[in-house]
Amino acid sequence: MFKKKNGPKPITYRELFKKGDLPTKLSFLVMGAANLANKQILKGLIFLATQVGIIGWLFYAGFHTLAMLQTLGTKEQGLVYNEDLGIDILQKGDNSMLILLFGIAAILICILLIIMYIINLRSARNIYELKQAGKKIPSTKDDLVSLVNERFHATLMTIPLLGVLFFTVLPLLYMISIAFTNYDHKHLPPKSLFTWVGFENFSNVITGDMASTFFPVLGWTLIWAVLATVTNFFFGVILALLIQSKGIKYKKFWRTIFVITMAVPQFVSLLIMRNLLNGAGPINSILMNLGWIDSAIPFLTDPMWAKITVIIVNMWIGIPVTMLVSTGIIQNLDRDQIEAAEIDGANKFQIFRSITFPQILFVMTPALIQQFIGNINNFNVIFLLTGGGPTNSDFYGAGSTDLLVTWLYNLTVNTMDYNLASVIGILIFILSAVFSLIMYTRTNSFKEA
Repeated sequence: MFKKKNGPKPITYRELFKKGDLPTKLSFLVMGAANLANKQILKGLIFLATQVGIIGWLFYAGFHTLAMLQTLGTKEQGLVYNEDLGIDILQKGDNSMLILLFGIAAILICILLIIMYIINLRSARNIYELKQAGKKIPSTKDDLVSLVNERFHATLMTIPLLGVLFFTVLPLLYMISIAFTNYDHKHLPPKSLFTWVGFENFSNVITGDMASTFFPVLGWTLIWAVLATVTNFFFGVILALLIQSKGIKYKKFWRTIFVITMAVPQFVSLLIMRNLLNGAGPINSILMNLGWIDSAIPFLTDPMWAKITVIIVNMWIGIPVTMLVSTGIIQNLDRDQIEAAEIDGANKFQIFRSITFPQILFVMTPALIQQFIGNINNFNVIFLLTGGGPTNSDFYGAGSTDLLVTWLYNLTVNTMDYNLASVIGILIFILSAVFSLIMYTRTNSFKEA
């Protein structure tokens, strides 16, 4: 083991304030003062402009926005009698949705100011330590050269990080915040306000009136995810082994036939299958004409038939993917080990059970975990094939084949209960994250990495 070298500890900010010169001390109040005093003009102006701009915005609108965040608005839109005109006029009210959005943005801007303030103090400390060591202080030109050389990675990441902050983090925080409000079809801005309700929505979904819908949908979501993952994996491996067998001719042709389903866009395949399987579709018509059935099979209209149908159709779409991956693994297996097993008298099933399958599973376990999480959030197959149906009068906005993610869609688009949809989204994330972390850390692939 290599021992960590003990270098000189950096000076604390308290010592920096006591021992530093006037520009260094001024940096604790005016960002960029130490940089400007030591001819780091560009860096100093960036710090100063950030401080002046954010503090100016806070006094102009930021503090009011943060104050409004506590109540999410107090004035509702409505008709108010105007004594001068003698008629009722429409009074513009507060928009809770915009107040929440701008409030979260204000918090992020305040955090950005704090981060820039810390960077400013680090820069002042660096200048002080360079002076104490008698070293040259980098000029603006040196800093610019550094940004395109040794710190080029930081330069490239700046714009993407800002994009992630305002186009990913901000909407994510907004969605999470809605889960703690009563933003539903009864409180739609700008006509009415919504307010904070704490954990009331979570209680309603898990233990309240929504529990009778949430847990059946959660149970079907988990059953669907397990069956969709297992069937695609098992039959994909079997198909790869069959095509790879020595007695099979035209291997490339057979692979091409099965891969065609991957070449066709998934939504096209699903919509075609929906038309084929409906009550008056070609499949039912052919079976009835042959006299095999007396009435149409309710592939998509009966709850049990619909669940079986979506699993089988998902196999049609997913098996070729597993087949291709498994083929690549099978072609790279140790042939000496297989030949040694054959010499010892092992049959094909024993070789598959003890050699082939364990090695395929070892390589594909991380991908299987990913597929399982993907199937929990598999919106396309359910929505395009059954639309979540058939309808279930006992479920709140959910059909018999709805997954949590498609139920979330219905809560958002159809019933406009955004608070409940946000709660479902958070629960889906917790379920996916916890399962992924637990299962991935227990795999042999992770332990041997």
